[in-house]
Amino acid sequence: MVNQYQSFNQSFINGEWTEGNEARTADMVNPYDNKVLANVHLASLDQLNDAFTGASKAQKAWGQDPEQRKAVIRKAVKYFKDHQAEIQEILTLESGSTAVKASLEFDLTVGVMEESLTMVDQVGKFEDKQSIIPDKMNEFYRLPKGVIASIAPFNFPLYLSMRTIAPALALGNAVVHKPDLKCGLISGSVIARAFEEAGLPSGVFQSLLTKSSVTGDRMFNHDEANFVSFTGSTPVGRQIGQVAGEQLKDVALELGGNGPFCVLSDADIDQAVDAAIFGKYMHQGQICMMINRLIVHEDVYDKFVEKFVERSKNIKYGDPRDPDVVVGPLIDDNQMEKSLANISKAKEAGFDILLEGEQDGRVLTPTVIGNVDNDSELAQTEMFSPIALIIKADSDDDVIAKANDTAFGLSSAIFSRDEEKARKYALELQYGMTHINDQPVNDEPTALFGGMRQSGIGRFGSPFIIDEFTEGKWISVQNEPREYPF
Repeated sequence: MVNQYQSFNQSFINGEWTEGNEARTADMVNPYDNKVLANVHLASLDQLNDAFTGASKAQKAWGQDPEQRKAVIRKAVKYFKDHQAEIQEILTLESGSTAVKASLEFDLTVGVMEESLTMVDQVGKFEDKQSIIPDKMNEFYRLPKGVIASIAPFNFPLYLSMRTIAPALALGNAVVHKPDLKCGLISGSVIARAFEEAGLPSGVFQSLLTKSSVTGDRMFNHDEANFVSFTGSTPVGRQIGQVAGEQLKDVALELGGNGPFCVLSDADIDQAVDAAIFGKYMHQGQICMMINRLIVHEDVYDKFVEKFVERSKNIKYGDPRDPDVVVGPLIDDNQMEKSLANISKAKEAGFDILLEGEQDGRVLTPTVIGNVDNDSELAQTEMFSPIALIIKADSDDDVIAKANDTAFGLSSAIFSRDEEKARKYALELQYGMTHINDQPVNDEPTALFGGMRQSGIGRFGSPFIIDEFTEGKWISVQNEPREYPF
């Protein structure tokens, strides 16, 4: 049976499902078997401009009606819950998500929508404060930014879209959203359909099925874009930051990672291996927070490697529609080619091929490479695949030093039986997030989420996102005539 969302192969512009004006079309395909799920006419640059204009017009009334915002978001949450099975199915069909990953992503999406309801009343006056000037009162307000430009990736397409969209709408903003076209149905059309059914006013949410080769920089330098939220690669994020910065636009950029999994000398190895298997192979390793480097103290290196390789050998792979499958397909042939090239580089460098993966269509089976040089090109590259790199360290301090020896700083993990020691090291790790005795693929609606260094700027999560998506304003009221010195 065809999933209903395969028919929503149009952009959603100013409240209408709209065929793209570009002559070019694109196929949305199932990455596992390459079957076409839908064909879409790309939205044009003129249509993108129409979307921003419509969003700007619709935003003011939306931003002034908190009760409407609550009602619409509640109805959208209900829509998601009522259509959970079909939404998770299209997530699997379009992004290659396994059953575990699709369920996790759905739950995170609903969670951030529900948490966004707590933000609605944060818009408006939040504090009165007596001025240092006699007979004056200061009032402090949060106001909507205006129009948020949202650009989402393919790997957690639903959640990483809604993580921006739901708080932005709750705080009174309008959103112009561009999903990655590889996952345009789940990342764009499903969201548009949910808010359409929830009664969202025309123009408040726009979803454009198009490519950056059509829109150029207009998603992030449009005059009506007051804020840019982007999740994706560091090179693209750097370009967005540069272009938006020229217009002094605020941005939130969640970019690439090179996440370390730090196994100290006193770690519980069985517990560490359990966590590492999940944190490395979830969604085929196509996660910005994934474990990229397993950095293991030499005293426990052999024991860890033996157990990790054995577990990796027994991971089920194949069609993600099989509920027992852990490793499904990579998103496209380009990602497969990069992964195979990285395995070749490991061989050329003379690293230990402890478990060599095999290509089965777009599925790459788990690959484990040992005694990797932390300074090597391989270790400094984000794998974004089920390729595990294991690095030996000669002390606990060396584990941490090697973990920090990268330009990136998104998520990290430390395993140790001594929590105080682990906490001390956690504060030394130059990463926005560090998880003690857990793996690094974590996100929560109320957690402080974001990276350091080349992994981005800005913070998601409640209440931290509130300051990102609102403008602060100071109003002072002089209650009695003021005496001036001249």
